[in-house]
Amino acid sequence: MDVTFVILGLTVGFLVGLTGIGGGALMTPSLIFLGMEPLRAVGTDLLYVTATKVFGTAFHHRMGRVRYDIALRLLAGSVPAVILGGFLLRILDRDALNSYLTLLLGLVLVSSAAISMVKQELNPPIRPRMFHLYVLGFVVGLTVQFTSVGAGVIVSFTLINLARISPADVVGISIFYGLLLSLMSFLNYASINSVDYTIAAMLISGSIFGVFAGTKISTKTESEKLKKVINLLIAVIGAFTLLNYGLH
Repeated sequence: MDVTFVILGLTVGFLVGLTGIGGGALMTPSLIFLGMEPLRAVGTDLLYVTATKVFGTAFHHRMGRVRYDIALRLLAGSVPAVILGGFLLRILDRDALNSYLTLLLGLVLVSSAAISMVKQELNPPIRPRMFHLYVLGFVVGLTVQFTSVGAGVIVSFTLINLARISPADVVGISIFYGLLLSLMSFLNYASINSVDYTIAAMLISGSIFGVFAGTKISTKTESEKLKKVINLLIAVIGAFTLLNYGLH
């Protein structure tokens, strides 16, 4: 058993438990850095994310903090994106996919970090309509399909700033929606044999204890400071990912 992946799961899980952010954004680039093929890294992370979000969904459901009406509309918009993504995964050249996945991952990481750092400062005068949820679901679905990153950040940013939904409800929505979206996306990668189940199991085993420990010692003040540090780290990882893509 390679303890490296258990420690990685423990570390990422701890940060997620402490701050509530950073899971997918830290895990996929970490797996690529450790030598995993980008396509397999995304598929493995999608399984990891699916497993970890089960616990979060159960917790927020008990708290009555899941707006299923909104989450299911987002999911309805994502279904065509997942179908399209599955089609592209099967017809595109694997080497080309790995190359473009790296580029897309870098762009999404930098964008996600930027959104997270400025989301509290925006107040756009836009009146959202119900069909916007389907559009948002499609965009996020396609992004997650190819990077495993972005569901929580993009959905939270949009719902808080445009739909004026309370942050407490937004967390429950994004976790439940993220669970279903990552599950559907994972199935696409499983169908093309791009998931490392052994490594995913090690990541999950470490993450369970990490999330528990992080949640136990978290405080609001520390959490807000750490969120800024983690977002900066995600931005740096994204920049290095783009730089590495440019050098190749």
